[in-house]
Amino acid sequence: MITKKQRDDAVKRSLKYLENINIVLTCIEKEKIEIADFGLGRLDEIGLEIITYINTQRVCAKELILFPNQLCPEHKHPDKDGKKGKEETFRCRWGKVYLYIPGEPAKNPSGRPPADRLEHFTVWHEIILKPGDQYTLCPNTFHWFQAGPQGAVVSEFSTTSIDEADIFSDPMVKRIPEVSD
Repeated sequence: MITKKQRDDAVKRSLKYLENINIVLTCIEKEKIEIADFGLGRLDEIGLEIITYINTQRVCAKELILFPNQLCPEHKHPDKDGKKGKEETFRCRWGKVYLYIPGEPAKNPSGRPPADRLEHFTVWHEIILKPGDQYTLCPNTFHWFQAGPQGAVVSEFSTTSIDEADIFSDPMVKRIPEVSD
């Protein structure tokens, strides 16, 4: 859980990142920035800032903002109600992102999950995304990602997003944010 002040500060930081790379948002989009700390209360370390442009029954488009070295914990997008899980393409717009998927583990991975949560990171095949690079993930694929030392902005293009259905490797993770006074 995060406080309203932490949320407001994270929104301001996110807007500055987007402004610096000339991504323009409407007033409504600015008001709807989601600050996800995944229920762990460690936003600068484990968290994600999200702007959802569109999420229909067929497509979804988002902007993902990651602060320096911030990571999104390992998860997958499962099938639900007879529909395939989310297929998503990440396109790096700014910064550097270390994306991890199943496959041959990296010998010296750049990503560094916190030591006390390390057991919940099981996939270590590393894909490094720099501005202009993109990668498409198939449904039901465990993955996690972490920003480089400058932070990152990533555009996500996907099929329908049902965030509350995501399955996380860490049982302590809560996908839907909670904000306290």
